[in-house]
Amino acid sequence: MITITKRPVRNAFSKKVAELSGVNLLSCYQCGKCSAGCPSASSMDLIPSQVIKLAQLGLENRLEDSNTVWVCASCYTCSVRCPRGVDVAKVMEALRQITLRKNIDYVKIREMPAGEITQLPTIALVSNLRKSAS
Repeated sequence: MITITKRPVRNAFSKKVAELSGVNLLSCYQCGKCSAGCPSASSMDLIPSQVIKLAQLGLENRLEDSNTVWVCASCYTCSVRCPRGVDVAKVMEALRQITLRKNIDYVKIREMPAGEITQLPTIALVSNLRKSAS
């Protein structure tokens, strides 16, 4: 549940997402066209428009717990459909980068059975291997 308060919406997290993505998050008015066209939406726990709203509100922990940024195929369907020109795919990439920079291992690839590895989203596999190589 999200509680609306009188605190400023633009916190350090939402500013960082905007800075990394180059997107004005406040341009999104939640029409839902990005989510309606997303080919991966059925596998996401948050649809793209919800991700943008949570980023606008600066709810970093809620986004961190979501699988959406890792399931996103970065196909740009969402960005092409946006009537306000919000590049949702760039926001997803910025959120992935913020998470990766924390260097927290949620998935330990080397400890997983081979059958489970094939079930991972490709971006999660690539991201994890990048972290373990450094």
